[in-house]
Amino acid sequence: MYQMKMADDKIIEGDVDLISTLPDVILQDILCFIPTKLAITTSLLSRRWRHVWCDIPSISLDVDTLTAASVNETLTRYKATKTKSFHLIITTMMRNIPHIDSWIEGAMSRDVENLSLDFLHHYYKYKLPDFFYYTYSFKQLDITLSYDRHTIFSLEYTVSWTSLQKLSLTNCSLFDEFLAKILSGCPVLKHLRLYECGELKILDLSKFLRLRILEVIRHLPVQGPRKILAPHIHCLKLHDSQLSCTLVDVASLTEANLEMSPRSLNREFNGDFLQGMVLKMLEKLKNAEKLTLGRNFTEILSLAEIHGVPFPMFKVKALTLDTEICQYIIPGIERLLQNSPELEKLTVVEGRGRFYMPVEFLDKYLKSQGFNVNKCWRSKDGASWNKYCKDLKSEHVASLVELVLKNTEKLDKMVVLLDDHFLKFKIEDVVVPTLPHNNNITIVLSSTNKPMT
Repeated sequence: MYQMKMADDKIIEGDVDLISTLPDVILQDILCFIPTKLAITTSLLSRRWRHVWCDIPSISLDVDTLTAASVNETLTRYKATKTKSFHLIITTMMRNIPHIDSWIEGAMSRDVENLSLDFLHHYYKYKLPDFFYYTYSFKQLDITLSYDRHTIFSLEYTVSWTSLQKLSLTNCSLFDEFLAKILSGCPVLKHLRLYECGELKILDLSKFLRLRILEVIRHLPVQGPRKILAPHIHCLKLHDSQLSCTLVDVASLTEANLEMSPRSLNREFNGDFLQGMVLKMLEKLKNAEKLTLGRNFTEILSLAEIHGVPFPMFKVKALTLDTEICQYIIPGIERLLQNSPELEKLTVVEGRGRFYMPVEFLDKYLKSQGFNVNKCWRSKDGASWNKYCKDLKSEHVASLVELVLKNTEKLDKMVVLLDDHFLKFKIEDVVVPTLPHNNNITIVLSSTNKPMT
């Protein structure tokens, strides 16, 4: 038997408290994986633990579950001279406004590298303090506002974030000159993420030679940007609610992820416009080696294929389709495969999309164009497909595999991850076809709740 010292300082017999023998730096790294509020409670375990949390490298404070007084006390007891990550969540804005500046200043005084500010309640009069705009310590900055989309930046200050590599802004109103002024103070920026940020017209990133990743995500019908000039980026994620964004210059692009959100669509479904926009985007991405396309985007490609609109030839080697398997994606997929002679890997993933376009829009549009919707959704070999994902059968999966094998030449691997929420058959029941010219292809069939083998 061994002896262990407890919180009341009495010696009792028991097993060795091995975790308490670890160095502080290891214990502090462990505490970073739990909420800060819980990490603080470890100070009650024993004298050994009393001050361990005070130097953890990452801290997260949710003012909705903590009072302003308790946050102030926490920051007073927090002794770390350098903070890797500081996350501040402010839900009830009005009563906390007098404290926000001091909380941010407390993080910045510790040379915080990754700062996240979540303002989850609107208050239009609050602006970030003047000292916020000048720091060499920021490497990653994430600012999230409420859904009311306003701004907490001020144009009167000059930005100098000389070490910032990633900037993420959510629900911020950003006029062109406003964002340009912010970015001008970020000379080493590599990753820019704009989520539901309105008011932009032209996103000109041509002067940012180190910028490599751009994410523009708009599920809601917010304005802008209308044009993107980003000749130096290598990776683009563009989820556009209206497909109204023109890619003017993305000459260095090697990887792209494209999708449209139907939340802004109304009964006036403009199929002609949408077909033109998706093909213009793909023309700009024809040299990319990795492409990810969402279900709505792929369905618009199907419309273009049914209309006989010419597609560009692609140099893509890895293609991912985030889509359910149904009749509305088949014509588009078939054409993509035929126009991608260098394709080596295809991945189809069900169940990852958030907003799907009502398929009635597609049928109604084609009927107005004089098409027979009972025939035009079939693949070129005449095969019929399920209309809805809930009607997917094992033979449909087998038909998809066969379609891919017939329309690819250099394919090495095909992965199909089926949405287990709608799966009504056993995956092992799928009869995987083979063709003479591609017997060496690796085909993986699994569900989204099972690891791939």
